[in-house]
Amino acid sequence: MDTNYYRKVQLPAGDVHVYAGDSLFAELNYKVFEMANNNLQIPNQVYMSYTPDVHVGVGTCIGTTAVWRAADGYVSPSIVGSDIGCGMRVHLTNLHKDEVKDVKLRRKLVKAIERLLPVEDHARGHFSDIRLEHVVLKGLHGLPKKYLPDGYTPRKSRSLTHVEQSKFTLDEEALNLFPERVWHRSHRQLGTLGNGNHFVEIQSIEIAEPMRQIAETWGLFDGQVAVMIHSGSRNWGGSVSQYCGSLMKKMMQKEGLGTADPNLLFAPLAHQEGRNYVSLLYSALNYAVANRHLIAYAVREAGKEVFGSKFEMSVLYDLMHNYAWQEEHEGEDYFVHRKGATRALPAHHLDNPEPYRETGHPALIPGSMGSSSYIMVGAPGGKDNFYSICHGAGRIRSRSQSKKLITVDAFSAALKIGTEDEVVVNHKSLEALVDESPQAYKDVDQIIESVVGAGLAQVVAKCKPLAAVKGV
Repeated sequence: MDTNYYRKVQLPAGDVHVYAGDSLFAELNYKVFEMANNNLQIPNQVYMSYTPDVHVGVGTCIGTTAVWRAADGYVSPSIVGSDIGCGMRVHLTNLHKDEVKDVKLRRKLVKAIERLLPVEDHARGHFSDIRLEHVVLKGLHGLPKKYLPDGYTPRKSRSLTHVEQSKFTLDEEALNLFPERVWHRSHRQLGTLGNGNHFVEIQSIEIAEPMRQIAETWGLFDGQVAVMIHSGSRNWGGSVSQYCGSLMKKMMQKEGLGTADPNLLFAPLAHQEGRNYVSLLYSALNYAVANRHLIAYAVREAGKEVFGSKFEMSVLYDLMHNYAWQEEHEGEDYFVHRKGATRALPAHHLDNPEPYRETGHPALIPGSMGSSSYIMVGAPGGKDNFYSICHGAGRIRSRSQSKKLITVDAFSAALKIGTEDEVVVNHKSLEALVDESPQAYKDVDQIIESVVGAGLAQVVAKCKPLAAVKGV
């Protein structure tokens, strides 16, 4: 382990393992470690770490991996996050960046996406013929055949095989805990983007030469146009967090559980509140993966509208960075939480989906708006961190601070507005998006350097932005 990118920080309640380069580590404030100390007070915890993009969240920092043994473990909504199943999806197209170098053409594509993909926060999705109960119970397998463009044949369908998980199994009875209004609103939101840092981004790929063989095995080529999607479980996941959090807080008061932070919620996996939360958590994971799939479906339709019927857009991979589930590590079962952390498995790890067994699966790391994103692959050294890496750049300023301190001119320069390399966005006013500018985030290149330097993963390709569609 390179000590320039890793430190074990001893706190009163235990140790937190921090993966970050010197400058990133030096910028961490006391609140990050105060939150770690609170998290470490949850009983029976066996491991906790921070990725280099770590920053303060509610109850738990974004960038946290926390682990319990499955036999006597705990589950914490705070160490999952309110946007359950939020994650990344990348599709590869048959276009080269030279085919979209015309700014007017990129604007045309953005407008087509915006017309087919609802981006307003309260907009209704275009998939009213899909039954929500099928989605939350079966994930991608709950979608009608017509929304699986490569055919509903599990052994051949990339839509079902090139994903971290296509379906999570849960106790169906837990779904009865939700009132009708949650079902109604969540059904309306299927296939919608959401606001905040969620996006659809059109990118061009630049392969990292040392990993060219893996990249080409995955179907990547230099200059290839790709589509990166970031979204989660929308109102369904938010309702799981709100409803289960309220019940869990009452249980904790009754059982005398808690820490100095009232926002840090947790329950034993064996407790009824823990079991209910896990089932509803899995239902939200099913919703999230189906939601990203439907967003991609809309983008594919927009691409065909702009580029014609020969336009192709096949899924490279879909994965999560806000979740908890059971994993096997060195023959023992653990319950692993990742909040703002991405699983990155190396070649030959048995948990890789079959198409990626020989290479390791793609780990998808977005940058901030206007900066590069990355496609990575796990390295054997990731075993020390339960195969967790970063999930993005990580905020350095709150949204309110960003709007006060970052000028529209600075943001415009980052997007190269008015040049042939302009990153086209769907918003008429950049002022509405200034809290998503690169200046609001850590330097993603430093984040990636820390992950590579610590031996957790390697860069397969860099993805440079061409256009972006954001929620409003």
